[in-house]
Amino acid sequence: MYMKIKRLIDIILSLIGLIILSPVFLIVIIAIKLESRGPVLFKQKRIGIYKTHFNILKFRTMRIDTPMDTPTHLLTNPEQYITKTGKFLRKTSLDELPQIWNIIVGQMSIIGPRPALWNQYDLIKERDKYDANDVLPGLTGWAQINGRDELPIDVKAKLDGEYVKKISFWMDVKCFFGTIVSVVKSDGVIEGGIGDQKKVSGTKESILK
Repeated sequence: MYMKIKRLIDIILSLIGLIILSPVFLIVIIAIKLESRGPVLFKQKRIGIYKTHFNILKFRTMRIDTPMDTPTHLLTNPEQYITKTGKFLRKTSLDELPQIWNIIVGQMSIIGPRPALWNQYDLIKERDKYDANDVLPGLTGWAQINGRDELPIDVKAKLDGEYVKKISFWMDVKCFFGTIVSVVKSDGVIEGGIGDQKKVSGTKESILK
């Protein structure tokens, strides 16, 4: 029953968000176009519900010559590819705003496991253990407020499983407001080339040409 209500909440909040945030969209679009050549948005193949594929939308934060389908943390020097505007968008998570459209069309939910890259086979396999591939992926989720990029894959999948097991209105409310706190504090964001690479789950990705 809640899943039907959850979908209705997704649609209503996404439409409201699209209207309220339209000035932010306009400012970001202008900033991206003024700084670098290339499209404002980019699409990237991700894993959706029941392991189907869909194209996630994001504001472009990197130059168009960035290697394709390579998580930022695997780039030797990611700073050379990230634009100044992109750096700000990533830090504030404003680059994720176009996913409001993914939510409206039913490919994503506001709250759920973050959609894995199509080639993150290890994460996809781990999520199968917890049925975390059988719900709509989310703009944010339980794992995102409990570590984000710092989480090892097995821990991230387990947290995604905890969300699926406890999914409810109050769980979603907790994730929503927890995300706001995490974004303000920039918790768990790793841009790449530093630290123990085995710890990183690769939630920050590079641009597709």
